[in-house]
Amino acid sequence: MTEPQVGMAQADRRPGISLRGALADIGRCQLLSLAALAVFGAGTLVVGALLLLPVGIGLLLLPPAAAALRRTSDRYRGWAVRWTGTVISPPQPLPPRPTPPEDTTGRHRQARALLGDDGFWHDLRWAWAEPWTGALLAAVPLALVEYGLFGAAVQPFTWRILGDGNWYAFILVDSTPTMLAALLLGLGFIAAGLKAAPATLRLHARWSRRLLAAPHTTELVRRIEHLAGSRADILDVQAAELRRIERDLHDGAQARLVAMGMTLDEATRLLDRDPPAARALLHEVRATSQRALQDLRELVHGVLPPILADRGLGDAVRSLALDSHLDVHIEVALPGRLPAPVESAGYFAVAELLANAAKHSGAPEVRIRLSHTAGALRATVTDEGRGGADPDGSGLQGVRRRLDPFDGTLVLHSPPGGPTTATLEIPCASSSPKTSSSSGTD
Repeated sequence: MTEPQVGMAQADRRPGISLRGALADIGRCQLLSLAALAVFGAGTLVVGALLLLPVGIGLLLLPPAAAALRRTSDRYRGWAVRWTGTVISPPQPLPPRPTPPEDTTGRHRQARALLGDDGFWHDLRWAWAEPWTGALLAAVPLALVEYGLFGAAVQPFTWRILGDGNWYAFILVDSTPTMLAALLLGLGFIAAGLKAAPATLRLHARWSRRLLAAPHTTELVRRIEHLAGSRADILDVQAAELRRIERDLHDGAQARLVAMGMTLDEATRLLDRDPPAARALLHEVRATSQRALQDLRELVHGVLPPILADRGLGDAVRSLALDSHLDVHIEVALPGRLPAPVESAGYFAVAELLANAAKHSGAPEVRIRLSHTAGALRATVTDEGRGGADPDGSGLQGVRRRLDPFDGTLVLHSPPGGPTTATLEIPCASSSPKTSSSSGTD
């Protein structure tokens, strides 16, 4: 497919997808506005339990109220990552219920643990702020669309009935021309609401992350636990990789070299008494040596592609694009070379994401962007396929295991119907302050 044809195909697909996505985002804004009532109720229940602690009733009410509030905040965390790809790290689990449940001492201990839990207070702070900030923010595009529908779908049929004093925004609707002006203005309000809905959801997700993200101490504890687990995984992966290399050498190049040595011995013995047979054996030795060399090249390519070592990540990803049956559009904005381990991890991660897109997305093209911002390598792989990718699939889990040693992250945003966007980040420093930017289509 040529570049103009690709652009035409995208123009044919994107309007439908954008409109469908905007309508879905309007529905999500409506859901956020309604869910604010449940948030307010959960927060009020927790505050009531706190006020009743001195008389003892709060000991019974606080744990279930805190659990209800946590379920509500977890629902918002799930919405944020599904709708916008914004990951809000959850706090530590709430303290468990006492065993047996009627244990008074255990209830006192659980209540004290809840009062000392930072995550509990984060949830409560969010519960009181969300109805007055997040819900009102989510209502803005919804109000624009509803007011626009009144102008576009109601005014044309009711302006004569409403009579004098029928204003729509700044238009006095008392004649056919003013009715048409109100209709056009209503359509403008609808378009503005649909346009604002995705940005509003992203802004709401960022606001929710500021209030709901796990406390700093919790993040530090998780980071230590994550690094300890990553160290064990690295050792296991290294041991498995060494065994694979040893097996490939033993079964491939080494076996061919042994066979080549035996064939050379036989050719040496036949050289004087049967030169034609010796010549045939030498031809066989040459073919065997070529196969052994090919085995070694494939083995080395699996460990570190030569183009990656020689020319860097950008050109290595372009070589991946040449081998793909998809139309791959690549944009590179990297400041020279990055540390070799980071380039290797980024290369194999992008290779896995590109392979997943080719196998499962159904999209004819993929867009890859490589950049280095805020001290991190950032790679984004986007396709306009069918969406609905499983974030826990074996391929993506393998990518995460490859990024773990570098404290890297992988965020997948793949709603049903697409598009699918996978974004990986690896903290690293650049070896060159000079930024080179290029783009191309392979």
